[in-house]
Amino acid sequence: MSERIALIGAGVMGGAIGTRLLETGNTLKVFDLDADKVEELVAKGATAASSAALASQDVDFVITSLNASRIVGLAAFGKDGIVEGAAKGTVIIDMSSIEPEATQKFAKMAAEKGLAWVDSPLSGGVPKALTGELTLMAGGEAADVERAHVALKHVAANYTHMGPAGAGQTTKLINQVLCGLGFLAVAEATQLALDAGVDATKIPQALKGGRADSALLQEYLPRFVDKDYRRTGRIDNMVKDLNAVNDLARQTGTSMPLTALCAEIHRMLTAAGLGGEDQAAVMEYFKGAREEFGA
Repeated sequence: MSERIALIGAGVMGGAIGTRLLETGNTLKVFDLDADKVEELVAKGATAASSAALASQDVDFVITSLNASRIVGLAAFGKDGIVEGAAKGTVIIDMSSIEPEATQKFAKMAAEKGLAWVDSPLSGGVPKALTGELTLMAGGEAADVERAHVALKHVAANYTHMGPAGAGQTTKLINQVLCGLGFLAVAEATQLALDAGVDATKIPQALKGGRADSALLQEYLPRFVDKDYRRTGRIDNMVKDLNAVNDLARQTGTSMPLTALCAEIHRMLTAAGLGGEDQAAVMEYFKGAREEFGA
C-alpha cells in the first residue's frame, strides 16, 4: 500500500531514505534548502515543496532527516515549519540524531498541536537505507510508534520501541559509542596488519564467525586497506553524537574514558580538515601518527 509521506532534509542520509521510499511505491513530497538535492529526488518521482509547511500538507507522515536539534526545531516549529502545514493526527518521525532532552521538548510541543512525535534515529547508513535494512530505535507513545512503522517498514529490517520520547535518541547514542570505538579499533588493527606484512584483505574472511567478527569489520576493513573514503556518513556527525554522549554521561554520572578518547580523536580529525569526510577517513589518524613519529 502506498503511503503519503513528506521528507524534510534530503542530504546524504535523507536522500537515501527518500530514494527507498520512492522505490517501494510511496508518494513523497520533499523539502530541503539545497534545491539540487531536492531535484535528485524529484527526478526519481518525488514532488518538490517550497517549504516544510507545504510539504507537510495532505500527508500522513512527515520524516525529518537533519543535522542538529536547532535545525529540527526550526523545521518543525519555526516559520513555514511542519506544524503550520500538518493536519492534526499527522505523525512526525524524526530520523535525525539529536539530544534526548531536545526530543522530549519537541514531542511535548508537537502534542500541544495535536501531532504525534516519534524519534526514530537509525543505524546502518546509506547502504542499508537503500536496501530497506536499516536498524531503527524508536521513542514515543506505543500507539504512535506502531503507526510510524507503517511508513518506516519500507526502510527498516529491525524496528524496536525503546520507550517514551527520547528513548530512541538515547539508544542511538549508545549505538554511537559502540560504532565510534569500533571504527577506531578496526582501523588500528588494519594498520597493524599492514605494518606487520599480513595480507590485510584476508582478515575479514579469516575472522568471520569468530568473536572478533562484526559488521564494521566486514564492511570497513577492506575500505581502510583501500583508503576508500566514499561518503556514507561524516566524521563531524560522529563528533556531534559523541559530544552528546559525553553530555549524557555527565548527567548520569557515568564514567566513559574510552569514549572520551574516541571523541577527542574525532575532534582532531575534524580540526585537521577531515570533518566532512566519510567515517572511513579515521584511517588517516593512524597514517598521521606513523608519519609524525617517523615510521
